[in-house]
Amino acid sequence: MNKKELRNTIKSSLNEMSNDQYHLLSEMIKKRLFNEPILEQCHTIALTISRQPEVDTYEIIKACWQLGKRVAVPKCNPKTRTMDFYNITSFSQLETVYMDLQEPIPEKTTYVSPEEIDLMIVPGIVFDQLGYRIGYGGGYYDRYLTNYNGHKISLAFHLQIVEELPKESHDIPVDFIITEKALIHCANNRKEIAE
Repeated sequence: MNKKELRNTIKSSLNEMSNDQYHLLSEMIKKRLFNEPILEQCHTIALTISRQPEVDTYEIIKACWQLGKRVAVPKCNPKTRTMDFYNITSFSQLETVYMDLQEPIPEKTTYVSPEEIDLMIVPGIVFDQLGYRIGYGGGYYDRYLTNYNGHKISLAFHLQIVEELPKESHDIPVDFIITEKALIHCANNRKEIAE
């Protein structure tokens, strides 16, 4: 299957998930994330404001605030296909933009540079065991990650994981993926293949 077919197949499976199942599995993924030592060490965490059927990030953001973490969310520039991250301290600092996406209002928030971000939670639709992903097709994260050197993880429902994806030279994989069933050590998997 090519990227487009894979994206459509997984999207269909995600859309079949019941509301109860979606919330239950999102909660299981959140618990796994907060059990990871990496999260304890990180001060500034960057992630998107989710839309169902993506893994729910609202509860993750609330839990980060309770732990005194800084939360940075992206503001996209569709003309240049680039994005910048802004620190939010309240959901009231968000506005709804194109395609019903929730983004920070720059005038009400503070800009966060790539160097300040300790942990980047990278979104996607399909992921493989090596940490490669198929996103929504805009290429925003691929561009941003070229200048980002911190930790990269993804949160996904297990049904979003496939064995291997077609890769392109500009694709930047994540270090690990957390699902409701497992913690996938993508960086280790890539090392094993390289050896």
